[in-house]
Amino acid sequence: MSVKFTILGCGSSLGVPRVDGYFGKCDYKNKKNYRTRCSALINIEKKNILIDTSPDLKSQLLSNNVKNIDKVFFTHHHADQTHGINDLRVFYLINKKKISVYADKNTKKFLLNSFKYCFKNNLKNYPPTLKMFNLKQNQIFFYNKRKISIKSISVKHGNINSIAYIVNKKCAYISDANEIFSKDLKYFKKLKYLIIDCLRYKSHPSHFGLLDVLNLTKVLKPKKTILTNLNNEMDYSELLKILPKNIVPGYDGMSFYI
Repeated sequence: MSVKFTILGCGSSLGVPRVDGYFGKCDYKNKKNYRTRCSALINIEKKNILIDTSPDLKSQLLSNNVKNIDKVFFTHHHADQTHGINDLRVFYLINKKKISVYADKNTKKFLLNSFKYCFKNNLKNYPPTLKMFNLKQNQIFFYNKRKISIKSISVKHGNINSIAYIVNKKCAYISDANEIFSKDLKYFKKLKYLIIDCLRYKSHPSHFGLLDVLNLTKVLKPKKTILTNLNNEMDYSELLKILPKNIVPGYDGMSFYI
């Protein structure tokens, strides 16, 4: 069985439409312009590994018929990546087993402080549902003798660092970044899939813009590049018209096999 990767949400921090219904330049008639906040899912042997707990996590899991979460990896501590964490509780109630969570030092500190009740037994009748682990540079798991490797690499995201993940040396997920450090570029070259932050057409202090992505793909040469973290300037059909064939905008629920 192959490893399946699903983009659960590909929208920027406000989503598309915004909470006030504003679509910006995105055509509301195109379902692929409806974007929830960024998170992703890795599926192998009926096990699901989640990347980030978007505030829209509940609707994302319902839309994709996800019945279980085995592990969670976080990219960074911003609200649009973490504030759906409480929705993981149902999987503890089903399995009576804490869900393993992996995060770097800064994100770990934030999660343990902000969502203490998820990790510590300090509320009567509400046992902790998650168990925190330190994020290693290389994590390897086995499911029915099938191996999955997840490599974590720090990337620049404005005035903080975020984590990019490379799955089985084939698929990179970089949801929030404006720079890959030169010493790490070698890890991202000639991958099968590159899923990358592309907030808007112009560059941004914390995110790649379209020109940044186009230039980066010339260096990294992935077989296919998929844009994520798209804001409401980035209409799906308009992007398809101007992008080269090996670069496509992502959409909520987009999936493929690694």
